[in-house]
Amino acid sequence: MTTTVYARVESPLGELLLVGEVPAGDGPDTAEGVRLRSLSVPGQKGGVAVQDGWRHAPEAFTDVTRQLEAYFAGRSTRFDVPLAEGPGTEFQRRVWAVLESIPYGSTVSYGEVAAQVGASGAGVRAVGTAIGRNPLLVVRPCHRVIGADGALRGYAGGLERKKLLLGIEGGAGRSEP
Repeated sequence: MTTTVYARVESPLGELLLVGEVPAGDGPDTAEGVRLRSLSVPGQKGGVAVQDGWRHAPEAFTDVTRQLEAYFAGRSTRFDVPLAEGPGTEFQRRVWAVLESIPYGSTVSYGEVAAQVGASGAGVRAVGTAIGRNPLLVVRPCHRVIGADGALRGYAGGLERKKLLLGIEGGAGRSEP
């Protein structure tokens, strides 16, 4: 049995909602046991909302918050955050694993992600859907996936936030669709 904890953190993207799981036996007051399950931005398509029974525990997210602050300030290029298993189909998890391998400051196309998971042709649309269901915005860098023509395409948190994140990483010169 796990306890679900959450915190709200200010960021350049707006107030982030962090949701995590603490395994039974680990107190939710300690950051050591929390596994991040979701990171949502305001107005996010498919974003989570606080549920009854969740415990507000900002102290459980001290390390995650510190890493996010360093990322947004341009002092960090990666996250070292324990992640919860969370929802997702096998296909979505394969797509999300590709997202996690995209280097900081780099972008790839939806077609390139599709090729890496063996979903060519019409599979590009399924890849786009899987990317859109990524529950860990910023930490799992779905913002690094762009159109084959270099245009910014689909981002559950909105294209302005995608542009901001790419700007932080040095990719601000992307064209709009």
